[in-house]
Amino acid sequence: MKTLYSIGATAQGGRNGHVKSDNGVLDLDVRMPKNLGGANNDFPNPEMLFAAGYAACFDSALNMIIKQSKIETGETSVTAKIGIGQLENGGFGLEAELHANIPGVSIEQAQELIEKAHEVCPYSNATRGNIEVKLTVSND
Repeated sequence: MKTLYSIGATAQGGRNGHVKSDNGVLDLDVRMPKNLGGANNDFPNPEMLFAAGYAACFDSALNMIIKQSKIETGETSVTAKIGIGQLENGGFGLEAELHANIPGVSIEQAQELIEKAHEVCPYSNATRGNIEVKLTVSND
């Protein structure tokens, strides 16, 4: 792979700590979500950060596919939901659901576009074979 961009981030204190990117743009406290034993859901957590990154990246991949396909659509949006759970071996795993809204096309065409985007998105390529990723679409 020819690296086009690279950024680092440092965490201190794990899920009940602080994260900061190398350039200081991301600089925030993280806390354990309530469902995993935290006090509340008032802070970002790793799954939230992953969902935001995946949604943004996937929407960019989707729009690249739409542009390459020379298809006219309305403004797209992608919602990523990330789940965490315990695996049979005692470790923990993730699951993802990506929902793309692609106005101005049929549901069948929207499904084709989301599947093509799933083939080129870096997050999808990084997680393929490692976590279950469910793809759904709408066109309103």
